[in-house]
Amino acid sequence: MEKVNVALQVLPSGGSKGTYELVDEAIGCIQRSGLKYQVCPFETVIEGPYDEVMDVAKLAQEACLAAGAEKLMVYIKIQRTKDADVTIDDKMNKYK
Repeated sequence: MEKVNVALQVLPSGGSKGTYELVDEAIGCIQRSGLKYQVCPFETVIEGPYDEVMDVAKLAQEACLAAGAEKLMVYIKIQRTKDADVTIDDKMNKYK
């Protein structure tokens, strides 16, 4: 299966923990997934097979709720092509 790029933004709120602390829980799930990722100021981009990336997106949300978030706003952007991989490096190498 071709690689996709998913931009995931999880905005947790409520509970006793601060927003950044809750977002760290989501990023921790992404880091543990073993998938390639890039943390950006507003979202994290994840690269991999579609189903695996979407599973990680779900786990990231569940981690925030388990850590005490009372509600979430979640924004997901997906880039995929029919017969080729979509990679972070293809899009970002010229800026390094």
